[in-house]
Amino acid sequence: MKSAEGSKIEVSTQWWLLLAVSLGTFLFSLDVHVVNLALPRLVEDLHSDFATVEWVPLSYSLVLAVLVLCVARLGDLWSKKWLYIIGLAAFTISSLVCGIAPTINLLIAARIFQGFGAVFIAVLAPAIATEVFPDAKRGLALGIITSTGWAGVSLGPTVGGVLLEHLGWRSVFLVNVPVCLIGIVLAMLTIPGGSNNKNRKGFDFWGALILAITLTCFLLGMTRIQGEDLDGNITWVLLAVSVMGCVSFLWSQKQSDRPLLNLSLFRSLELSLSLLLSSISYAFSTGVIFIMPFFLVLVKHYSEQKVGLLIAVLPILAICVGAVAGYLADRFGERSISTIGMVLLLIGCLTISTFSEELTVKGYVLRVLPYGIGFGLFQAPNQSAIMGSVPPQYLGVASGLWFFSRAFGQVMGITLIGIMFSRLSASQLPADTPFSVITAPVEALVFGEQASFHIISALLVVAVVISVFLWQRRNSAPTHL
Repeated sequence: MKSAEGSKIEVSTQWWLLLAVSLGTFLFSLDVHVVNLALPRLVEDLHSDFATVEWVPLSYSLVLAVLVLCVARLGDLWSKKWLYIIGLAAFTISSLVCGIAPTINLLIAARIFQGFGAVFIAVLAPAIATEVFPDAKRGLALGIITSTGWAGVSLGPTVGGVLLEHLGWRSVFLVNVPVCLIGIVLAMLTIPGGSNNKNRKGFDFWGALILAITLTCFLLGMTRIQGEDLDGNITWVLLAVSVMGCVSFLWSQKQSDRPLLNLSLFRSLELSLSLLLSSISYAFSTGVIFIMPFFLVLVKHYSEQKVGLLIAVLPILAICVGAVAGYLADRFGERSISTIGMVLLLIGCLTISTFSEELTVKGYVLRVLPYGIGFGLFQAPNQSAIMGSVPPQYLGVASGLWFFSRAFGQVMGITLIGIMFSRLSASQLPADTPFSVITAPVEALVFGEQASFHIISALLVVAVVISVFLWQRRNSAPTHL
């Protein structure tokens, strides 16, 4: 599919534009992870408790997941340039308020507003790049954006640790302000103004409201499951409301003449299965990052600093491979490279399932190597396939669906893999013995980790089959969108 804007912009301007959207993507990804390190300080400095402080990262993530499809639809109706700049401006102002917030309640409120700005950045950055770069360079551009996102993930613990130690927790938020201002200037100078969709029929506010209620109830319900809060009725009420809301949303979108989500897009197997593969890959990767610290600290008794360095190996590998994967996808085809990446993810899952008490640092690096390389090889080509499988007027929605598949996969990965790990570990204890991950025997934790990733491997086998199917389908019909 030819990018109409790409031919109108000089090559040098295209790369300055890529820098502008990459800066926003970097900050959005950085803030997802960097704040976690500051939570103990926030409990003390703002005279709060853990249950309240937990909402500092949670409120940010919930806003991202809830608003993603709404923002995606707005991106197809209005100028992506000015919506992106509005997102950066909101992120800048909220970062400043977070940095000077005197109370925990104001900090949480500012984080909600920061999430509002972040969702515009996250959703519109790949859509803008897809619109501007020609097809021959689309994979490379999206690979660079993906790599900058992983740079934010990998630098989160490192940058956060330095800032906390030397400048205090407020600097974690205030450092965003000057970088955001640079991003705003670059965006104003390089991103083409574009035009509003002349065929727009308006925004589906009722659909957006139903979707917001549905996703909020679902995500809150899943976080309560993760916390093993299954005895009360609230968890089940939230999940029941989310199921009814999902049915209501799909019905409303089918009936609406101005749907928030055009369901006809899912007639494309390329789009539907690519989104499914995206969710599976992010569920696995998030589960790895979630369980790994528990294993390295409680089984290997490594220091937190050493654990942080070992965990950073994973996103660093993905960063190194991401841009290369985009280039390879442009040269050899998206499906061939993404399939190789998915196979490596499966191999990585099997090697991680062999972790034991005797694990060495060298053994750890060798075992996670296929996972890090595989994730880097898979993501950019798969995202490029998603963005290339829809008509130009739905680029915003496609970007939003990709981001939603990522957010959904992350929530499900932490929740389901966390439940598997704790339940399987607890199964090794005597009957009626309370389970605590902190006090559980090392043998139980090793069994829980190994069994969890054996189960996940079965899911990745299914993902490999789907990826091979799409590869063969693309080869048999090379012009099929």
